Amino acid sequence: MPVKVSVIVPVYNPGTYIEDCISSLRRQSLPPEEYEAIFVDDGSTDGTSARLDRLTAEDPRMRVIHQENSGWSGKPRNVGIAAARGDFVMFVDNDDYLGDEALERMYAYGVANGADVVVGKMAGKNRGVPVELFRRNHPRATVENAPLIDSLTPHKMFRRVFLDEIGLRFPEGRRRLEDHVFVTEAYLRAANVSVLSDYVCYYHIRRDDASNAGFQRFDPVGYFSNLREALDVVERYTEPGPVRDRLFRRWLRVEMVERLRGRRLLGLPDDYRRELFGEIHKVVVERFGPAVAAGLQPTQQVVASLTAADRYDDVVAFAEWEAGVVPTAAPTSVEWAGGSLLIGFTTEYASAGAPMTFPADAARTPPADTPKNVEEAVAWVGAEAAARFDQATADLLLRERSSSAQYFQPVEFTRETVLADDGEHMRLVLRATATVDPGMLPGDGVWDAVVRVKLGGWTKECRLGPAPRATRPEPYAGVAAGRAVLPYWTEPHGNLSLDIPVKGRRLGLGQVRRPDVTVSGARLRARIPLHAVDGTPVRLRFTSAGRTLYTPGALTAEPERPGSRLEAALPSGLPRGVWRVALCLDPDAAEPRFGGLPFALRAGRGGVLVVQVPRPGSVEKLARRARRVLGVARARVAPLIRGRW
Repeated sequence: MPVKVSVIVPVYNPGTYIEDCISSLRRQSLPPEEYEAIFVDDGSTDGTSARLDRLTAEDPRMRVIHQENSGWSGKPRNVGIAAARGDFVMFVDNDDYLGDEALERMYAYGVANGADVVVGKMAGKNRGVPVELFRRNHPRATVENAPLIDSLTPHKMFRRVFLDEIGLRFPEGRRRLEDHVFVTEAYLRAANVSVLSDYVCYYHIRRDDASNAGFQRFDPVGYFSNLREALDVVERYTEPGPVRDRLFRRWLRVEMVERLRGRRLLGLPDDYRRELFGEIHKVVVERFGPAVAAGLQPTQQVVASLTAADRYDDVVAFAEWEAGVVPTAAPTSVEWAGGSLLIGFTTEYASAGAPMTFPADAARTPPADTPKNVEEAVAWVGAEAAARFDQATADLLLRERSSSAQYFQPVEFTRETVLADDGEHMRLVLRATATVDPGMLPGDGVWDAVVRVKLGGWTKECRLGPAPRATRPEPYAGVAAGRAVLPYWTEPHGNLSLDIPVKGRRLGLGQVRRPDVTVSGARLRARIPLHAVDGTPVRLRFTSAGRTLYTPGALTAEPERPGSRLEAALPSGLPRGVWRVALCLDPDAAEPRFGGLPFALRAGRGGVLVVQVPRPGSVEKLARRARRVLGVARARVAPLIRGRW
């Protein structure tokens, strides 16, 4: 059978970090005969070469090519392309890994849409990845209708015939940004680019020791020399005008302005940041006209303008001011509605520990010239933020804690201005409600609520919280798609997270009390501290003296109060004895999981009675008390025994 995808992995001294990469390749859902993995070992000296030889000997899907060290990833990737047999090639770094269905989904999506390039959703573990690009699927994306240019790493799937037809290969040698040159040309020459955003295909990892090649301090002269090559590609395949300016803006914004802002700049040694600033200044003056910077956000325009004017000290002073600007997000409500969780919050920016205020009578005014000083720059940014408040947005993302996979949630918001005490300034507040359908989240885990706010030229994120303990809402766990979902507040910070599926005591089933449970005829009814939509199917398990019986049940929403009502038929002819009861919230699961309920049924001649059983905590307390009593008794008796002897 023809190979559909060849995965190309350049390898150089990854150590144990390559194991996650290997495991993810072995777990792929694409049939084994339909993909291959080609590891190109670029002269590793850490034992990886032998590890790959063992791997290829035991797994026919894996191949390894050994070569002398070439200095960077370009040549290993090119060698992999030459050896590939697949219709598509997929580039993976040796310290990253794929989602289990990545190859299958990306290949099918690319074929369905006739794509030369397929961009799969990324998750960044302790490193940044594009966010806006993956709001939704883009079956036919271009640099004009989607923010493709935000994603220039090579971790994508490319049609091999397309690469051969246009003769596209990576620049080789010890250099930077070879992926920018390659990916930019691919975007500009592809018949179609497809962006798959509903599944995390690629996990981009920052090593614990931060030894990834991309995190090493670079030589500014060489780096920006290589960056000019990417700009050359844009000039070669576009005409002067808005599209070229928009593409150039990406490098001005990401590779230059963002390096000169806030804590990112201030964390560098002064001599290094002066050298960095000097090289950035040269590129800005040499390659970017006024229209490129004009499309930036106000704060970015200030940095670009000061950089073009060669005002290093003012850039540092502006960074010091910006470093104090942070987003805040205060939860206002967390409640269940049907099968969804409604999360209300407000968000705004703070500075120096207090809510930021802006001119109440501001109007948009384009910058006439480079600001005379930082005070003038800050005043202009504040006025622009107020004047552009109608463009401010708030989003809620749920980010899975272990993998960093994140998904936008539907949000409705309003913009509110709050007049300050002086009557001349105002706060800019976004009031939002997000609707979370837990059944749509793709996996189990702990999902942290993250607020993303765009306002005043900043796009910043923060956790949703803290929520004061005295006023925070404490909703029950809920049942969605057979999974128990618990909204909870982290300790000690008081931020909102979701635990899916919540198990054990945190599920709250221990809160059921004897008066909440009734047996009438052959039916059991109980009030359960879980939110559920009407008709949610469940399963009950009854155990007594080694015997086990099962019966179906259902949860129904309680009118005008939280929680739900459990109803189930008792097993037919329930034998005499005391029967412990357990509840399963996903009766169709391959391996159903039951949680014990804190009551039992005593079946006898007189019928079925509900009896309370000690909670696990109570049993532990009784056992500890008994051990203490016995210990005291032994201590008193021992001297008497020794005295007799």
